[in-house]
Amino acid sequence: MGSDAAREVSPRTDHGRHPRRRQRRIRFVTLGLGVTVVACGLTAGWLLHRVDQVKTELSSVQSLVPQLKREVASRDAAGATSTVDEITSHTGKARDAVGDPTWTIATQVPLLGPNFSAVRELAFAADEVALNSARPLVSVAGSLDWNQLGPRQSRLDLTPLATASPAIQSAASTLKLTHARLQAIDTSTLVDRVAKPLGDATTQLGELNQTLSTVADSAVLLPSMLGASEARNYLILVQNSAEVRATGGLPGALALVRVDNGAIELVAQSTGSAIAASDPPIEIDDEQRSIYSTRLGKFIGDVNLTPDFPTAARTAKTMWESRYGGSIDGVVAVDPIVLAHLLEASGPLPLSSSALHPGLPTELTSENVVPTLLSDVYHAFETNVEQDEYFGAASQQVFQALASGKVSGQELVASLGRSYEEGRLHLWSMRSSEQEILEDIPLGGATSGPSAGGASFGVYFNDGTGAKMDYYMRRTVQLTQLCRRDDEFIDYRVKITSKNEAPAGAREVLTTAVTGGGKFGTPPGFVQTNVIVYGPAQALVDRVLQDGTPISFGSHVHSGRPVGVATTLLGPGETRVIEMSFTRVVQDDKPSLDVTPTIESVKEVALPVEFESCDSDQ
Repeated sequence: MGSDAAREVSPRTDHGRHPRRRQRRIRFVTLGLGVTVVACGLTAGWLLHRVDQVKTELSSVQSLVPQLKREVASRDAAGATSTVDEITSHTGKARDAVGDPTWTIATQVPLLGPNFSAVRELAFAADEVALNSARPLVSVAGSLDWNQLGPRQSRLDLTPLATASPAIQSAASTLKLTHARLQAIDTSTLVDRVAKPLGDATTQLGELNQTLSTVADSAVLLPSMLGASEARNYLILVQNSAEVRATGGLPGALALVRVDNGAIELVAQSTGSAIAASDPPIEIDDEQRSIYSTRLGKFIGDVNLTPDFPTAARTAKTMWESRYGGSIDGVVAVDPIVLAHLLEASGPLPLSSSALHPGLPTELTSENVVPTLLSDVYHAFETNVEQDEYFGAASQQVFQALASGKVSGQELVASLGRSYEEGRLHLWSMRSSEQEILEDIPLGGATSGPSAGGASFGVYFNDGTGAKMDYYMRRTVQLTQLCRRDDEFIDYRVKITSKNEAPAGAREVLTTAVTGGGKFGTPPGFVQTNVIVYGPAQALVDRVLQDGTPISFGSHVHSGRPVGVATTLLGPGETRVIEMSFTRVVQDDKPSLDVTPTIESVKEVALPVEFESCDSDQ
C-alpha cells in the first residue's frame, strides 16, 4: 500500500518527465526564441544600416565624378587631387561597410546572399578604381598639356607623354581587372535594386576601360614610334574613297614621312600609278589569294582589297622599297574624311599657286575638301598626271600646316580621335613588340586576333568598276541577331542596302575619269561592287539573297572566319539589297560590326544591331 500511495503522490507524464521540468524547458525555449528573434532583428537592422551607408557613400562618389572631369579637363591639378581625396574617403567607407563580419555572414544566406555579395563587389570595385586608377591619373594630369602634344615648328615634345606612361598603364590595368570582375558576376538571381546599379556601373566601367586602354596603348606606342630612341620612316597611304577598297579607298597618293625624336619631315611623295606592278606578285597567303586574287600582291592600288590591314601594310612596304629603296618602319592609312576632321580643327587652308585651278577652290575647308578631292578634281583635269599633281600639292600643304603647329594639340588629338573611332585611321609597325599591341586594338585593322574576336562581323566593299563612281554610292548595313533556336547556336542576318545616286544621264554628264568609260566592262554611270562579309570564327555562311532572290556567292575562310562574297551592279538611281545569313554562331557575347569607311558617316552606314524577338505562337 505504501508503495502505491507513493506512486499516486508523484504522477508522471506520458513521456515519463516531471511537469515542472517540462515547464522550465518551455520557458528556456521561449527565452531562446525571443533572444534569437531579437538577435535577428538587430542583425537585420544593422545590415539595413550598412546598406544605407553603402548607398549614401557611393551616391556621394557619383555626384563628385562630373566635378573631377571638369578639373582634369581644365588642368586644375590641386582641385582634382582634392576631389580624388574626397572620393577615396567615400569609397573607403563603403568598402569598410561591406567588410563587416555581419555582411560576410549575410553573403552566405540562401536567396539573399548573392545580392550582398554583388554589393560588396561593387563597393570594392569603386574603391579600387578610385585608389589605383583615378589617383594615378590625376597625379600626371597636370603634366600633360594637350596643347603641347601638338607639333611646334615640325617637332613634337615626347617627354611629358613618356613620363606619364607608367601611371597611365597602371591605371588602365586596374580598371581592366575591375571591369572583368564585375562582368563575371551572375546577375540572374539578383533583385532589381541591386542588378540595375551593378549593370550601370559595369557598362560605365566598360566604356571607360576602352577609352583608358586606348590612351595607355598610345602612351606606350607614341614615344617609340615617333622616334624617341631612333629615327623612323613611315609610308602614308592616302586612300581615295571615290574608288572604294576594303579598308577605305584606293591608295592613290603616297608619302614618305621621317620622324626623329619628335621632329617630323616630309621626305618624298609619289602616286600609285608611279609604282610599277610587282612581277612576280608579292607572296600572299593562300586563303587571301583565293578571295582577292593575285592583284593583292601585284598593284599597290590593290593591296587593301583585303580588310586585313597588316597584310596590306606589309605588301605596300615591300612595293615601295622595291621601287625607291630605303627601309619602311611602319605604314599609316588615312582618307579624305580624316583631312576634313583636321581642317575643321585648323580652319581654312589657303592653297599655293601650284594647287590653284579655275573651277576649284582657292582654299580647302572641312566642308569642301571631300567634294574637291573626290569629285571636282576629275572634272577640272583630264589626265591622271594632272590629277596626281593637284593631289600632291594639296597634301603637301595640309602636312606643312599641321606640322607647323597651326592646329593645337588638343584639337589635333580630338580630330584624330574622331577619325580613329570611325575606323579611318590604321597603323602598322614592323617591330613585333609594337605590332602585338596594334593587333589587339581597332587601330591595327586586323581581321583576326583579340580585336576581331567574339561575335564579330565585318562588311567590306571593293570597287569593280575601275573608276571614281563610289562618290555617288550610299549604303547601309544592318546586322540582326535572329530568334535563338536552341541553347548552343545563334543565327545572324547581315543586310546591305546599296543605292547609286549618280545623276540621270551619268554617261553624258560625268567625265570618263569618273565613270571609267566602260574600260573594265562596266557601262558608264553604273557601279559594280564586290561585297565581302566576314562572320565570327567557326560559323558558316548559309545563303545569300539579292532583292529577296537566292543568288550564287563565293564562300571562303580567312583566319578561321567564314567569308561570303557577292557582287552588285547598279545603274543610276537603282537600289540593291544583299542579305547574307550566318548559322552555327557559337559566340554568345554582344555582337559587333565593322564596315568599310566611305564618304558617308560611319554611324549612318553601320546601323545599330537589331535583335529579333521570338514569336511564342510559332
